[in-house]
Amino acid sequence: MGGRINGGGGAMDVYLPRSNGDVDDDGKERRTGTVWTATAHIITAVIGSGVLSLAWAMAQLGWVAGPVTLLLFAAITYYTCGLLADCYRVGDPATGKRNYTYTEAVKSYLGGWHVWFCGFCQYVNMFGTGIGYTITASISAAAINKSNCFHWRGHDTDCSQNTSTYIIGFGVVQVIFCQLPNFHKLWWLSIIAAVMSFSYAAIAVGLSLAQTISGPLGKTTMTGTQVGVDVDAAQKIWMTFQALGNVAFAYSYAIILIEIQDTLRGAPGNILTGFGFYEPYWLVDLANVCIVVHLVGGFQVFCQPLFAAVEGGMARRCPGLAADRGGVNVFRLVWRTAFVAVITLLAILMPFFNSILGILGSIAFWPLTVFFPVEMYIRQRQLPRFSTKWAALQSLSFVCFLVTLAACAASVQGVLDSLKTYVPFKTRT
Repeated sequence: MGGRINGGGGAMDVYLPRSNGDVDDDGKERRTGTVWTATAHIITAVIGSGVLSLAWAMAQLGWVAGPVTLLLFAAITYYTCGLLADCYRVGDPATGKRNYTYTEAVKSYLGGWHVWFCGFCQYVNMFGTGIGYTITASISAAAINKSNCFHWRGHDTDCSQNTSTYIIGFGVVQVIFCQLPNFHKLWWLSIIAAVMSFSYAAIAVGLSLAQTISGPLGKTTMTGTQVGVDVDAAQKIWMTFQALGNVAFAYSYAIILIEIQDTLRGAPGNILTGFGFYEPYWLVDLANVCIVVHLVGGFQVFCQPLFAAVEGGMARRCPGLAADRGGVNVFRLVWRTAFVAVITLLAILMPFFNSILGILGSIAFWPLTVFFPVEMYIRQRQLPRFSTKWAALQSLSFVCFLVTLAACAASVQGVLDSLKTYVPFKTRT
């Protein structure tokens, strides 16, 4: 049997491995995840709807600031996710107490107000990501009919589609998949979604290269959209900051990194629907099918941790209500169905692709990708205040905070502009 040793101060538990092969060192069912399944989860989270908005973001930032911004966000995310991954266990990296969720990690290292702030940021972002994925999937599904219409009726035909029907259809599919019990059962769906991710990303790159080689090319500049030609000065500022939010959303997997780690055994707006491409129409259709399939899995990867948090809390407060009855968990069925219904309704009411992604990216980037990993690392390593490394990490956090504020403000401005001409339930793409 396994056990735990309390340190002299009683502040830390060290879990000793159990001899039972069916459970892990914490007494829970043995984890079966591998590096490959974790990679599939991360790819599903990273190569999502955020990638589809990068073409628009690069158009706003230009050939200099665009690639530099991508590399900077990638480097920051890579570094801070390394800090966050080191917080999966408290104390000894091999035998220390496990943190099963991001919020538990924050509670172990920081405590106090950090815990509820982390939970608020994480779960609001997961909820919002569900809306963003629903909008993206519906636009891609509508784009399949739109592509076929352009092919058979000509490019000058009005082929606009009402997205509300597609949003409802995606919601129905998610009601079914939401009944998967937990994150650990998603590995097969994430693998399929990861394959779809690479497929549509490769198709988008291939079509872009073909367009570049064959011409005629659209206008490109080193600084992106031009003031006085494409936009006025105020629009340029707002759209630049909104583009930063979209780039941040493309690197948003830190919010579920701890949850993924806990599965392991051992340790135009949208480039494929804005119709920069018409032919070959079947290839555009295939890419959009891949997007829809991927987002079915991506929706689950982001929402399952939220489901687990709500159902875990209910099990602690009302064990009888959250229990299975005749093999069916009524609470899970009702609450998850209601959750998807609310997501679906909000997606119909707010179908603004780039602005919604910008808001989500800005909400998640600073607190979840930078602030908490940095603060936990400082606490874990006990870095002296005002030491060189402490100052460098705090400076990084402060700069990212300013970027988050600017991106969030610009994205909210984008939503407000869209609302001026928006008619509910009649959105066409």
